Amino acid sequence: MSTIDPIVAPQALDLPAVPLTLEGSAVLHQMFRFRWSQWRTLRPEDRARITASAQQSLTEMESAGSALFSLLGHKGDIIFVHFRPDFETLNQAQLSLNQLELSEFLEPASSYLSVVELGLYDSTIKHYRDLLSRGVQPHSPEWNEVLEEGIARQREAMRPRLYPQMPEGRYLCFYPMDRKRGELKNWYTLPIEERQRQMDLHGKIGRRYAGKVQQIISGSIGFDDWEWGVDLFADEPVIFKKLIYEMRFDEVSAVFSNFGSFYVGLRCAASELTSLLEGKTPKALPHSRPAPSARPARP
Repeated sequence: MSTIDPIVAPQALDLPAVPLTLEGSAVLHQMFRFRWSQWRTLRPEDRARITASAQQSLTEMESAGSALFSLLGHKGDIIFVHFRPDFETLNQAQLSLNQLELSEFLEPASSYLSVVELGLYDSTIKHYRDLLSRGVQPHSPEWNEVLEEGIARQREAMRPRLYPQMPEGRYLCFYPMDRKRGELKNWYTLPIEERQRQMDLHGKIGRRYAGKVQQIISGSIGFDDWEWGVDLFADEPVIFKKLIYEMRFDEVSAVFSNFGSFYVGLRCAASELTSLLEGKTPKALPHSRPAPSARPARP
């Protein structure tokens, strides 16, 4: 009597829970209150000297991946956003800012540390199913080698998104967020296939705003108090409301997400610092490159 080896159906495989991710630029958000009363006591020539020195340094920092925004609301006056290749150069950006004479008028209000992150739910499930169907044990040397080869290829292909240039959008909207880990609703206990399904629907909403909003997702588990940071850049601030509002109706946001404080600001180029410190809204500068139309990242 002949025997036939059973065929394992892909949907019957017990897939590992953790999806693969790619990490890129180190990111630091620094929120400050400006000591206006102290600033106004300076002689005009001292204010001009401090401003000119800061402009020179900020111009150099802009070319390295930093941007200054004038905040709206009570949470602060300005926010610096820094993208750097690694944490050492990110620390240098923070230290360089501290060396400015202007920093004597900056009172820290908050900060956020993270790394640009791209989630790989789709390719993760494909890799896991393929390896398990071939009898490869999870986390074995062969398993890890195959996954690392796949990650290396995707890391190279995704390099422009992992190490992005600072977007040129006039407005910034930044907020941190978590996935729920409560007794009744826990994102991390869902099967990976279900999380992939929900994230795919979530991502379809974001892709409809490509070309209008540039979104950069950064992971902060182990780095800060929330799990992800979300940066949105656009030339029209109302688009932030429309995008975030629409996303509220998808399952992953409506059921499994918590959100922190929102920070909204408008770009202040180094060349416009004088206007900002004179109490004037900094002018918008023309874009030097077209806005990317690629699909946005998904937290």
